[in-house]
Amino acid sequence: MKLSYWELKNWFTQVDFTIVGSGIVGLHTALRLRERFPESKILILEKGMLPEGASTKNAGFACFGSLSEIIDDLKTHTEEEVIQLVQKRWNGLQLLRKNLGDQAIDFKPFGGYELFLEEEDSCYHECLQKMPFINDLLRPLFKADVFEKQFDRFGFQKIKEYSIFNSFEAQIDTGNMMQALLKKTYANNIQILNNLTVEHFIDLGDEVEVQINDFAFKTKKLFFATNGFAGELTQNEVKPARAQVLITEPIPNLDIKGTFHLDKGYYYFRNINDRILFGGGRNLDFEGETTTSLEQTVLIQNRLEELLKTVILPQTDIKIAHRWSGIMGVGAHKNPIVKPLSNNVFCGVRMGGMGVAIGNLIGQELADLI
Repeated sequence: MKLSYWELKNWFTQVDFTIVGSGIVGLHTALRLRERFPESKILILEKGMLPEGASTKNAGFACFGSLSEIIDDLKTHTEEEVIQLVQKRWNGLQLLRKNLGDQAIDFKPFGGYELFLEEEDSCYHECLQKMPFINDLLRPLFKADVFEKQFDRFGFQKIKEYSIFNSFEAQIDTGNMMQALLKKTYANNIQILNNLTVEHFIDLGDEVEVQINDFAFKTKKLFFATNGFAGELTQNEVKPARAQVLITEPIPNLDIKGTFHLDKGYYYFRNINDRILFGGGRNLDFEGETTTSLEQTVLIQNRLEELLKTVILPQTDIKIAHRWSGIMGVGAHKNPIVKPLSNNVFCGVRMGGMGVAIGNLIGQELADLI
């Protein structure tokens, strides 16, 4: 790649901060660096045409954990750790709303529901039994009960008598959110270059040499905000987790409103523009879905369609309009990894499927490492 004098001068000379990844974390890292260092030269590198991970591909849930997920987390984390996780997600959502505004992200506080399939006896009874305890645990944070049981009012089939309602959950428009964030980034004189892959980097002690495609440049500090693509950087503390999604054609008189979790959160759906957006199913093939490939599989797409037609909209003629996949970053622990990799190289990764809720906070933490 032979660059002109102007390209070298304006984009790749005297770079203070380079961020790899233009998703929620990367953009918030850049904005926080701009706050702290108003005169700095900030460059964001993105390997895709648009953010490659999950930032523009997620379902748009403003959530902080379903009841079954929180109960599950208590089996591998302490009570204090779980409360901190929920608090971080909740604070992150409030910060996102404050930074971009509810109108810009199309924030709709319809509440969230956890549904249980007929065969989910043990999970269902455990949730009903432990709900008062979890409400007690979260009351200091929310000043109210978070979860309550409700009868289904949406006409779902093949589910248990009660669903669990969470009035604090909401939905956003993922595309609108990312466009608002990108506009704010450009307005703060931060450069974004797409279709560039970082192939190699060397911390030289006082600066970092970054190899992109067949070209190298130097930057004072380098930040990785690549979430599910960060496995090698972190000695595989982060594993990619593919989420497959479909969306229907518009459905006349669609009455379903809210965000919905099914099967311990492995499936999730919502209404958007008179359509149902439905994703999940990686628990059908954990090994196969530990991938950075953005393809779809017959196994999971068939299961999504089956649940859509038998549980969610049983009496409705449904046509699928579109299918896609996104890549999350998960690991043995739910806490994100925000740490230096060397003197001048840092990473903020492993959002655990909660990038909408915590991406902005992790971006700030990453920028504040220097």
